[in-house]
Amino acid sequence: MENTPFREYMRQQWREYTSLNDYVDTKAADQNIRSNILFKGNNIYILFVAIVIASVGLNVNSIPVIIGAMLISPLMGPIIGFGYGLGTNDTKLLVASLRNLGVMVLISLIASTLYFVLTPLDSDNPTELLARTKPSIYDVLIAFFGGLAGMLEISRKDKGTVLSGVAIATALMPPLCTVGYGIANLNWQFAGGAMYLFFINSVFIALAAYIVTKYLNYPLVNEKHGGQTKRIWSYVLLILIVIVPSVFTGYTIIRENQFVKDTRHFVKDNQSVGSTYIYDYTLDMKSKPYTIELRLAGESLSDDAREQLYTAAEKYGLLRSQIIFRDDATIKVERLNEKDIMNDWIASTEREIRQRDDSIRVLRGQLRSLQAEMESLKLPTEQLAAELRSQWPTISEVTLARAEGQQILVILRPERRFHKDDVTRIENWLKVRLQNENVRLIIL
Repeated sequence: MENTPFREYMRQQWREYTSLNDYVDTKAADQNIRSNILFKGNNIYILFVAIVIASVGLNVNSIPVIIGAMLISPLMGPIIGFGYGLGTNDTKLLVASLRNLGVMVLISLIASTLYFVLTPLDSDNPTELLARTKPSIYDVLIAFFGGLAGMLEISRKDKGTVLSGVAIATALMPPLCTVGYGIANLNWQFAGGAMYLFFINSVFIALAAYIVTKYLNYPLVNEKHGGQTKRIWSYVLLILIVIVPSVFTGYTIIRENQFVKDTRHFVKDNQSVGSTYIYDYTLDMKSKPYTIELRLAGESLSDDAREQLYTAAEKYGLLRSQIIFRDDATIKVERLNEKDIMNDWIASTEREIRQRDDSIRVLRGQLRSLQAEMESLKLPTEQLAAELRSQWPTISEVTLARAEGQQILVILRPERRFHKDDVTRIENWLKVRLQNENVRLIIL
């Protein structure tokens, strides 16, 4: 070792650690793969039962049940067999793998469709089913690297628990169950998206098995012939075609995540503009482009304040067309000239005097009714502000507004943060003072 250059020594160490020759048993792996593609007898019933279990798990959104079903399923055998047959140039194994995979898929679809036709359970928000309808590039990566791990485990002399993890990670069964759900409910969007997910999982698991087979130099069953290169390039073209929609879906997921993050930061940094406050917001991810609905309270948003929010939104990559303002809980403040008010009142009084006595009584009755109605809707902002400051002197600003329904918004701006107990006391005090249990307290 003293006469060996350092670089050569490191190269030898690297080969020693990464070499697989001492850990691979190609003969045992060949027998294992060929035996696992067979689909007769017990395997049929095991698959049927596993599909029903997985369908129940998807129906009730139970992840442990779904994982258990994936551990039972024998679906991966023919897919690994196809990639292995391609790598060893074994035409018979290729045909047998495809035939058995087709039988597996057919039985899986029959079992899952029957379950979802007969089940009395109806989930309002089937999140686990929805998760299998929009495959992305991330599913491609999971299938590919899961296939690599699976094929390496099959080739290893001393077997471990890798195959169980691969069965869970690559998730071949849930997409087939979701296809059955789509067929049972005539929801072809569900069925198409889930079948695409199963297809790309199968393709990239087989591709990974092919790569490992070539890397480990498994012996060829048939000698290479002139058409093999052409066939391989055909498979490469198929893989590229398959991967395109998943790349688009992955890009969409990234865009949606970025939009949600930008919106959250925008609202947090611009919660108040003058005397107007953003107390809530909702996102519409179905519209093109995505839109934000801002719910406002306090004074009505002025043109300058609106422009200020638009400018701030652009800093977060948000467009003006994406922002929708909802000002149902705002109040419009108008400042009138006292002289004009007095002149109008005098003129109106003179006209009323000239009317007949019975008209005067009717008008006065209507006026009293209107005043009573307005008084019932009026919020005691100034009085309430004075009472709050007498108990909590650190409050610098108080705003009251009526929101949707009977909800009252109370917005406080303290000079320093309230203790949690103080917030609870203030909220309880407001409910008693305003005689309304539907009070929402917002502290800026």
